Amino acid sequence: MASPAESSLPERPKEDQGETGAPSKNALKKANKDKEKAEKAARRQEQERQQKEKSEASDTSKHLYGLMPSTADSPASLPKQQFTELAELYDAKENQEVTVDARIHNARVQSAKLAFLVLREEAHTIQAVIAEGGSNQISRQMVKWCGGINSESIVRATGLVKQPKEPVTSTSISNFELHVEKLYMISEAAQMLPVQVKDCMRPPPMNDDLKEEVETDAQGLPVVSLATRLNNRILDGRTAANQAIFQLQSGISNLFMEFMNQHKFTWINSSRLAGAATEGGAGVFEIKYFDTKAYLTQSPQFFKQMAIAMDMKRVCEIGPVFRAENSNTHRHLTEFTGLDFEMVIKNDYHEVLSFGEKLMLYIIRNLQERAEYKRLTKVVDQVFPGAGDFKLPSGDEAQRFTFAEAVKLLNDNGIEASEDDDLSTSLEKALGRIVREKYNTDFYTIDKYPSAVRPFYTMPDPSNPKVSNSYDFFMRGQEIMSGAQRIHDYNQLCDRMRKDDPPLDPLSEGFRHYTDAFKYGCAPHGGGGLGLNRILQFYLGLPDIRFATLFPRDPGRLAP
Repeated sequence: MASPAESSLPERPKEDQGETGAPSKNALKKANKDKEKAEKAARRQEQERQQKEKSEASDTSKHLYGLMPSTADSPASLPKQQFTELAELYDAKENQEVTVDARIHNARVQSAKLAFLVLREEAHTIQAVIAEGGSNQISRQMVKWCGGINSESIVRATGLVKQPKEPVTSTSISNFELHVEKLYMISEAAQMLPVQVKDCMRPPPMNDDLKEEVETDAQGLPVVSLATRLNNRILDGRTAANQAIFQLQSGISNLFMEFMNQHKFTWINSSRLAGAATEGGAGVFEIKYFDTKAYLTQSPQFFKQMAIAMDMKRVCEIGPVFRAENSNTHRHLTEFTGLDFEMVIKNDYHEVLSFGEKLMLYIIRNLQERAEYKRLTKVVDQVFPGAGDFKLPSGDEAQRFTFAEAVKLLNDNGIEASEDDDLSTSLEKALGRIVREKYNTDFYTIDKYPSAVRPFYTMPDPSNPKVSNSYDFFMRGQEIMSGAQRIHDYNQLCDRMRKDDPPLDPLSEGFRHYTDAFKYGCAPHGGGGLGLNRILQFYLGLPDIRFATLFPRDPGRLAP
C-alpha cells in the first residue's frame, strides 16, 4: 500500500502527452505521417480510378469482350446463334465467320497490340489471333484481357477463319487460324490448377509400378503419374488421347449394339442386386439392404439364362459387373462394364462360339476400317505408341485352338504347361506372343477347357466329360471373354451343383429361382461375357486397364 507521501506525488505524463496534457512531438509526428500516407493512398486510388475510367472511355471494343452477355431478356423472335465445332474447321473456307465455344488451352500476350490463344474442343485445337485495330477496331485493352485469360477457362469466340502464312504446327488444325472479333467468358477456371492438362498430354511413366510418383523426365518436363492422373481425372480426361480413348470405348459399345441388332437380339436390363451370394460367396460385395443383406452380382449370367427360359431366344445387355477380388494388377478392376449375350442352340454349341468370334471380328475390323475410329486410334498412338498395330487374321474366320492344342503349342516352344490345369496369366501372355509370331494375329479363341476349371453350370463334352463345351477369347495374349454352353437339364444341373467343391444346394434360397427355370423346361443355350474395358485396353495396347476406364474402381480406389 502506498504511503500518504507517495500518493501525493504528481502523476507522470503519458508518453504521447506533454506536461500540460497536449500530444507530444512524437505523437504529432506519427499522426502527420499517417495522415500523409492516407492522403497519398487516396490520391493513388483516385488516380487509378480516373485512369480506369479514361481507359474504359477510350476502349473502342469494350462491348466485344468480357463476361458473357445475358440472353435472358433477348426477344424470342431473334434468330438463334449458329455455332461451329472445331472439328468442322479442318475443311473451313477462307474468311468464313464462325462462332465456337472452346477451352483456353494456352494464352499469351505477344505485345501490347497482339495476343495469341490456343482454343481446344475435345481433341481439336486451333490458334486464335487477337490483333489491335481491324474492322471491329479491337482495342489494346481487349488484347491484354484476352491474353491474360486463365488456362482451361471456357470462352465463346467469334471471328474469321484465315490461312496463316505458315502452317501452325502446335495445333491439330494447322492450315487455318481464327482471327477473333469477339470473345466472351462463359466459365472462368481457377488460376492455380493441381495439374496442367498439357503435362497430362505427355506419355505417362512406363515403369513396372505405374502408380509411382515421378517428378520430371530426362528433359526436365513434368511427368504425371497414373495416380496423379486418376486423382485429377477431370483435368486428365480433357487430353486429346483420353478424349479419343473414351470415344473409342463408346464406339466399341455401338458396334456391339449394331451386331446384336443385326442378329435380332433382345436387349434386357437385369438386376445388379441378389439376395444370396450365388457363386459360393467368393468375390462378392455384401451390402445392407434394409433389414437384411444383399449382394452385388458378379455377372448377369443367371438372369440371361432365366430370360432364355422365358423363351427370349437371343438376349444381350451392357452393364456393370462387380468383383470383390483383392487383385491389384494392370488388368483387374472391382467394377467393370460387361458386354453380355446368350442365345438358343439349334444344332451344336459351336454355333455360340462362332457367333462370338464373328462378333469380335466385326468390332475389331470396324475399329480398324472406319475413318473416325482410325483417326481416334492415331491420336492415342501419339501418346501410347503401337495403338494401331493390332493384328487380325485374313478372311472371316478367327484363329481357334482347342485347349489341348494351346498346351501343345506352349510345350513345343519350350514352355511347360498341362492339359489338366488352367493356364496362368504368364502362360496366356506367352501363348499370345507365340500366336502373334506364328499366325500373325492378336485375336484368337481357345475351346474345350478342362471341366474341372469351369463353373458348375458349364456343359461337359458328351464324348469326353473331362473337358467342357467352354471357351475363352484372347487379345494380345490376355483374356477378354469367358463363355460356354450351359447345362439346361434340371436334374443334370442339380447333380452337378451337389458335386461341386464346395457342394452347392440347388434348393437353397440363393439358387432356387435359378434352378426352377430349368425345372419348367429350357432350350439348349450358351453365351458369354466380354469385358469392355479389356477390349479397349488390349486393342490399343494400353499398359493399364485404368487408362481404359473413366472412373476406375480397384481395391485401393473409391474416388473420384
